[in-house]
Amino acid sequence: MTRQEKIRFLVYRTIGNFFILLTIFGFLATFGPVFYYEAQFKISNLIGVRYKVAGDNVPDFGQILDRRRALADKNSVENASQGLLNAMVSGEKEQILVPPNTEFSVVIPKIGASEKVSINVDPSNEKEFQEVLKYSVAHARGSAYPGLNGNTYLFAHSAATFWDVGRYNAVFYLIKDLESGDDITVFYRNKRYNYKVYDKKIVEADEVQYVNANVGSGEVLTLQTCWPPGTAWKRLLVFAKPELPNAISNK
Repeated sequence: MTRQEKIRFLVYRTIGNFFILLTIFGFLATFGPVFYYEAQFKISNLIGVRYKVAGDNVPDFGQILDRRRALADKNSVENASQGLLNAMVSGEKEQILVPPNTEFSVVIPKIGASEKVSINVDPSNEKEFQEVLKYSVAHARGSAYPGLNGNTYLFAHSAATFWDVGRYNAVFYLIKDLESGDDITVFYRNKRYNYKVYDKKIVEADEVQYVNANVGSGEVLTLQTCWPPGTAWKRLLVFAKPELPNAISNK
């Protein structure tokens, strides 16, 4: 092999290795958050951790917020990551999920999710919702508010590019594990709304009629993420109905 051929070989190999590393990085950056929450969910189930919503028997939300601030309480956790670590260290199998606030939050015990919700986000404006999904789950503009006669639509889209994938996109991937009868709790304007899952389905990305569905036909909660994870190909929807009594206020 001549010197020129050796140089050409080294250049080609360097370029090839670069693209291989870039592909691996892109894959990990895109699906890393998904793998993280999936592994967390599996480990929780394996060691028998169960999550319970704070205030199940406490009508005073002031007490809930006080409990959230009581970081010394070994059972008080802000999310499933802390709860899982706490359970592994302390041996406590029942962990308490505390809503980030009582203005608008969603808590899903089965998957250990306790996330704040941003109100009135335009699901057709990608620039707007992608920015919101960096720090919260989104409530779709035009859908009902909790407790009203209509569909409350909460979503966390997959990002269009791998560098936009964030925690709030990834954590909603786990709604695929929800089944009929599972609990979902929404806190809205200092009231608590309890729901039970009754159905889920995968729909096309352009089937946007679900956002404004059920107007005047009863209260429904819909959770949405993109499907499969890391793509914007289709939508995974989870539907839940209110469980009475549906609201407890601090008034």
